[in-house]
Order: sequence, then structure tokens, then C-alpha cells
Amino acid sequence: MDLLTQGLLGSVLAQSAAKKQEIRRASIIGFLSGLLADADILIQSANDPLLTLEYHRHFSHSIFFIPLGALLAAIIMWPLFRRNMNFGRLYVFSLLGYSLSGFIDACTSYGTYLLWPLYNERIAFSIIAIVDPVFTLTLLIAAILAFIKYRSQFARASLALCATYLMLGAMQSQRAESTAYELADSRGHIIERISIKPTMGNLLLWRSTYISKDTIYVDAIRAGLFDTPKIYTGSSVPLFKSQRDLADIPQDSVLMHDVTRFSELADGYLALHPQQADVLSDLRYSMLPNSTYPLWALRLNRDMPQQHAKYEFFRTFDASFRGQFFNMLI
Repeated sequence: MDLLTQGLLGSVLAQSAAKKQEIRRASIIGFLSGLLADADILIQSANDPLLTLEYHRHFSHSIFFIPLGALLAAIIMWPLFRRNMNFGRLYVFSLLGYSLSGFIDACTSYGTYLLWPLYNERIAFSIIAIVDPVFTLTLLIAAILAFIKYRSQFARASLALCATYLMLGAMQSQRAESTAYELADSRGHIIERISIKPTMGNLLLWRSTYISKDTIYVDAIRAGLFDTPKIYTGSSVPLFKSQRDLADIPQDSVLMHDVTRFSELADGYLALHPQQADVLSDLRYSMLPNSTYPLWALRLNRDMPQQHAKYEFFRTFDASFRGQFFNMLI
């Protein structure tokens, strides 16, 4: 999730196990430890833009890395807390703060290498958006109250509420997926692969992306809470095939290697942009949940196959987009 939420989750986890006189120190230790897992974003290359994507939410988010990540956090913070706390207690709070960083990111749609190195694939439960104000505010209010009142009960209560919220997200995901299958069946489609993801900041409106007969179909589904799910029909595009769409690119070229890497990152949900033949889109994401206009993509330079592709964002959220999004949401 976003950095603020990561830190707040670490903070309340540390608060939940702290004694009254430790609450404030535990709050800070947990918050900073919760941020450390995302330090992998610093792994970058000016020449290879995909390197950051490959290593973001990688080994530092694995459950097997938790003890080492917590140790690194404790070592970094030891000079700040050595006068007020022994190293063992500092490590306990660091361990709690770091412990769920990988799990909460796995609950989003981007996924993490949660079981690396035993399982070298991203795991994404897709039950909560990367930015969710309800989840974040629940943690923020509890962290502030625990910090001010010196009471860990606020932190424990928020953890219970957040767990309930994640279970609600799982239920909503199942409702949206069932609706997507019913929609595909009404079209006479057999779903070969499907991706159901929550849209930004809510558990009501979901994006459905499925593959059937070498075509990607995108729709929006408002799962609601107590009402019947509503479908906002989207559109479809041909599924990207490198042998057909990039027949002019040498198979052993740098560009083709980048395309293969990007396909793995996008879980195969790739299509060429209908208006821009040199833009390879990740159709799992878009600013509008029923649109095939990408949120990010690779720009391919077919004339220079030995150069890396460019990674570009297509964040267009003007008044027209906002109006369409909120009309679907409400």
C-alpha cells in the first residue's frame, strides 16, 4: 500500500504489544520499521527502467526476510533509542512493525514476492486498493489515540477493524468476480484468465479484465454492499502476441527481452494501444475501470531494437474522467 499506510500499520502493531511507558517509542519504531520494506524502490537503473518494477515488492517483502529486515531496522534505530531501551526490546518492536509489510502489499492488486525464494512469483489477493482512505484513517486515528492516551487498546481495536475490512474486501472481490463470469457467459465467452481489482480508494467499484479467444475484455462492476451488482460495459482489444505484433523485432534483441519481462510483470494482460502501435499497454490498470486506455505502458522503438524500451505513465484524470468515475462509484 502507500507509504503512510505501511508506516501506520507498523506503528499500531508495535503499539499493540507495548507497555504504557513504551507506547510512544514503540509508535516511532513501528512506523519506521514498516517503511523499510519499501526501500527496495531505491534499486534503480537509468538505462533499464524495468529494473525498478522487477525489484519493487521483491525480496524485502518476503515472509522469510522479516527477521532480517527487522534486524536491519533495529540496527539503524539503535543509536536513537539505546539510552531508553535495550536492543532486544527494540528488535521486538521492529519485528512487529516490519512483520506485515509484505502481507498488506500482497492484499493489493500489484502483489509481492511473499514466499520468495520458495515461490518466485508475485502473490496478489487484490482485495484492497493501493490507496484506501477508510483503511488508512482507521489506523491513523488509532495510532494518534494510543500515542496520546498511552493505551495500546486503541491499536488492538484498529487491527481488528482493519482485519474485518480486509475480509469485506475479499467478499466484495468474490461478488465482482461472480458477476464478471455471469457477464462473460451472457456473451458466450469462456474465460481463460481473469483479473478482478478494486478501483482507487474504495471496495464498491471493481475492474474486471478477462481473456477469451485471444481477446481482452474490460468492464467495470459496482459490487455495492447490499444492492445487486451493476455492470458498466467497457470494450475489448486483441491480446498482444509477440510473434504477430513484433515480427520485425529480433528475438534476441534487448527490446524483445524487455517485452518478455514486461509481460511477466503484467501477468500476460498486454495489448498494443489502438491508436499508438508503438505503445504496449498493461491492461490490468486504467484510470477508468471500464477503459482500455492504460495507466502505464512500454513505448517501443522498433528502429532501435538493441535499446531498452521506455516505461511511461498515462495518468489522465481530468474533469471528464473524474465525472465518469464518480458516477460509476455512486
